[in-house]
Order: sequence, then structure tokens, then C-alpha cells
Amino acid sequence: LLDQVNRLRSDGMTMNDALIEGGRKRLRPILMTTLTTVLALIPVTGVLSRLPGTEHLTMIFGSGEGSEIRAPLALTVIGGLMASTLLTLLVVPVFASLVDIGSRSSETQQ
Repeated sequence: LLDQVNRLRSDGMTMNDALIEGGRKRLRPILMTTLTTVLALIPVTGVLSRLPGTEHLTMIFGSGEGSEIRAPLALTVIGGLMASTLLTLLVVPVFASLVDIGSRSSETQQ
């Protein structure tokens, strides 16, 4: 996202316009990557094995041998991906904007 913003800035856009356009261009790939990974990890958590009528599909739904070890790891990865996606899409652009405002104000003071 920041690489896209920096490219747009080098093309002459303002920081706010570059953040909006960069966010618009990178939103879909970021969300697609996160969602595919999260959806692939859901069976590993063992949540689906609690559905009625799935007793014979234990290996597919992540409730086979070793599921006690795999489930917490999958939940941790899912939580980390969701948190990092929110940070990438919300916190990083706000921080980049604040840093740009700080650098502009220090340039005007000199």
C-alpha cells in the first residue's frame, strides 16, 4: 500500500489523494489475500466439526488426530491476519498522513 502511495506521490499527487487512490487500488488484493487464507484455516480450527451430521467427516473438518494442537495455532493465525489487515488498511495510512503533515510543517518553519 505504501509503495503504491509513494509511486503516486512521485507522479505528482498530494499525500491525501495518493492515500485515497492507493487504498482504492490495493483494497481488493489485500482483502482477497486475507479472506482466502482465513477461509482456508477455518476447517483447521475444528469449528465445523461441531455441526450436526458431520461425524463421518472428522478429518476434513479438522477434528482428527492432533486437532488440539492445530486449532489454537489456526485461531492465532486468523486473528493475526485480521489485525494486520486492519492495521494495513486503517492505521498505516493515517500514520503516513500524520508523518507527511509533520514533515510539511517542519519544512515551512525552516
